[in-house]
Amino acid sequence: MFKTYSDKDDIASVTEILKRGTYWASGKEIAEFEEKLAEFNDRKFALTFNSGTTALLSLLQAYKLANCEIITPSFTFIATTNPILILNSKPIFAEVENQTYGLEAEDVKNRITEKTKAIIPVLYGGQPCKDLPILREIAEDKKILLLEDAAESFGSTLSNTKAGNFGDSSMFSLCQNKVITTGEGGFVFTDDKEIYERMKLIRSHGRLEKIDGDYFSSINESEYIEHGYNFRMATMLAALGLSQLKKINKIIEMRRKNAHFLTSKFSKLKNVIPPVELENAFHVYQMYTIKTTSKEYRDGLQQHLSENGIMSKIYFHPLHLKSYYQKLLGLRKGDLPKTEELADVILTLPMYPQMTEDELKYLANTIMDYEKTSI
Repeated sequence: MFKTYSDKDDIASVTEILKRGTYWASGKEIAEFEEKLAEFNDRKFALTFNSGTTALLSLLQAYKLANCEIITPSFTFIATTNPILILNSKPIFAEVENQTYGLEAEDVKNRITEKTKAIIPVLYGGQPCKDLPILREIAEDKKILLLEDAAESFGSTLSNTKAGNFGDSSMFSLCQNKVITTGEGGFVFTDDKEIYERMKLIRSHGRLEKIDGDYFSSINESEYIEHGYNFRMATMLAALGLSQLKKINKIIEMRRKNAHFLTSKFSKLKNVIPPVELENAFHVYQMYTIKTTSKEYRDGLQQHLSENGIMSKIYFHPLHLKSYYQKLLGLRKGDLPKTEELADVILTLPMYPQMTEDELKYLANTIMDYEKTSI
């Protein structure tokens, strides 16, 4: 599905931390990475974590979103909703639209109750969902939070607004398949100083940071004022993130070039629909997801790709059809027909910056060959 992009600068950045032998867990590179991230997105604060999942959990805890309802799509990775459950809140699944696979604003509006405290849209695969500006208006009107799960879409824009800048706060992932990566990791953007300070506590056992240095370099007794965890990002990962961030524009350009090559080939096919890039959007193609004309065609194509040594995955199987969620929340097939219909026909293909011309042609030709045999 992907190969993680790295170069000699990435190796050098991590090597420097290893050789230093100190501050592996609390080095200056962490604060520097956060500063550069915030600067990139024009947000006041960025805070790093050891995963996107812990970043989202910390964000929900900082906003005190316990024992409430939060509207989010079923068409997402389970890391979007598990943090909601950890706080004894309930994910309310809403339908997604069929262009950018994001929350459908009209359906979201119909699912808001007096218990609803937040909406968490998912910015699928590399661009903001098309209804995001409307979702912001709904959230403002209902006086509830809009928190973006922008894990897959760092660097993308909609109407010149960057992913992560639509909501009150936003979460991103730095997992190995993302646009820039630290292997595992994540971060949050916010302009709210109180939320920022609470997340700093939550990610480090609720420990109050002292002026005279961090926990490992201070002789003073620590004070703990919040329920927290060890969700910190390691210094060597922050150093790697700094190196990756310096070349984000190059990485995105490579992804877009590869995606446009595939789209030029698939646009001619009868049974394959390439991903949509909205006219007012800038897509970074963290994933390259096609739609097919039927589930039978999709399943046959996936088997054909596998037989020819090409990996593909269905991103995503709806969460409301997973046994755990069905048992816990009383959900069943048919609850979200639009989501279920979409999940039956989508297929995510390999996409990474350094795909070679031969790899791109082989992928395209293999799919075009299947189209010929299925007519």
